Amino acid sequence: MIFHQGLLALLYAAGVVPAPPYNLAASEPLGVPAVVSLAFWGGIWGLPLWWLIRYKPARLFWLVSLLFGAIAPTVVAMLLVFPLKELPVSLVTWLGGFLLNGAWGLGVALFMGPIFRCHPRAPDILNR
Repeated sequence: MIFHQGLLALLYAAGVVPAPPYNLAASEPLGVPAVVSLAFWGGIWGLPLWWLIRYKPARLFWLVSLLFGAIAPTVVAMLLVFPLKELPVSLVTWLGGFLLNGAWGLGVALFMGPIFRCHPRAPDILNR
C-alpha cells in the first residue's frame, strides 16, 4: 500500500502511467476494490519473500528482496493474471510491473528487517 501504490502515485502524477493509484473500482471475480485485492496478494507474495530473505546477511537481504519482488509477481501477473483478465501485455506493462513490484519487495524488506532483528537467533545469523 505504501511502496507499490506510492510509486504508482508518483508515476501517475508525472503522467507516465494512465492508471490511478489506490483504485477502488471493483475487481473480478469477487468485486472487491482493486487496491484491496492488490494488498491481499501482496500479503500472499510476502510469505515466500520473507522465507527467502529471513536469514540472508545484509548484503543479500536487500538484493533478494528487490529481485524477488520485481520478478516473481510480475511474471505471474503478465503470464497468468493479465491473460485471464484479458488485459494487454506489452513491454511497458512488463517494465511497470518490474518497477512497482520491485518497490513492493524493498518495502517488505524495510518493514520486516527490524522485526527479524528482534528474533533470538538473529545475532547468530546476521554475524555470519
